[in-house]
Amino acid sequence: MLKTLLRAGFVLLAFTTAVSAEPIKVTLLGTGVPTPRPTSFSASTLVEAGSEKLLFDLGRGSTMQLYKLKIPLGAITGNFVTHMHSDHVVGLPDMWLTGWLATPWASRRGPMKLYGPKGTVAMTENLTKAFADDIRIRIDDEHLDPKAVEFAATDIEAGTVYDDNGVKVTAIEVNHGDRIKPSFGYVVEYGGHKIVLSGDTRYDERIAKAAEGADLLIHEVAVIEPELLVRNPVYKDIQAHHTSPEEAGRIFASAKPKLAVYSHIVFGTVKPGPDIPEEPLILRTRTAYKGPLLVGRDMMSFRVGDTVEAFAPDGAKLEP
Repeated sequence: MLKTLLRAGFVLLAFTTAVSAEPIKVTLLGTGVPTPRPTSFSASTLVEAGSEKLLFDLGRGSTMQLYKLKIPLGAITGNFVTHMHSDHVVGLPDMWLTGWLATPWASRRGPMKLYGPKGTVAMTENLTKAFADDIRIRIDDEHLDPKAVEFAATDIEAGTVYDDNGVKVTAIEVNHGDRIKPSFGYVVEYGGHKIVLSGDTRYDERIAKAAEGADLLIHEVAVIEPELLVRNPVYKDIQAHHTSPEEAGRIFASAKPKLAVYSHIVFGTVKPGPDIPEEPLILRTRTAYKGPLLVGRDMMSFRVGDTVEAFAPDGAKLEP
């Protein structure tokens, strides 16, 4: 009897360990800003944990990036908005309406689940009015399911906002500026692992606290040339709403994640360039942080298990 109980215990332990060790996959669909660069779509991050596929921000190009990954738009189980700036939500109508189509690469079943700050519900109500003719035509002509073009939207506050199939999502309020409230970052927990997304923010120690011991911390950053600040004062306002590399380095040094990654990279130069140079960004971060660090690129991905592995868009393994 004792041997039987011990054997059962070992089996249960092995099963529990296997479940807790199941990896999370994170893909940077968009690492850019409102700038219409062909090399970096605007903000969107996919987190795949167990049976859940969660999308954080719906910036320009998010549907196209999911298509490249061969992930049906209808397979997304939850959508989360950090704040109401346009570059974080311009892809929402596309995800909503294109994901409704009865094709293998779309076919959402049931309402689109959307969580975001105050104004999220009102936005969905107004989108439904704006696209009323498209909705009417497709129901009449293509016989699409009326339920699948509905929204299940929630205006959230800081705290737990999602808890399903072992995946917990917590919203943390961050400081993106006095007039941009509320603005959220998110913590995703699954199988003993933790992913933290800062959202758009100034230096905010609440992120460091939430990210203590995180497997992966994805943080925004802004680098704007001093000459540009003089030539075009609007960049002073932009810089005032974001985190410098030195400040982000302090956050990383305090949180000590297994891997820190930059995404939503604001890079302002007098002479516009086609891409974001990494070296100045990394050097400035290193004044405060010496740990593992990568500058995010669209379609860069991460496998979070017992270790954190990073992969380039072409699938090649990256070393921080």
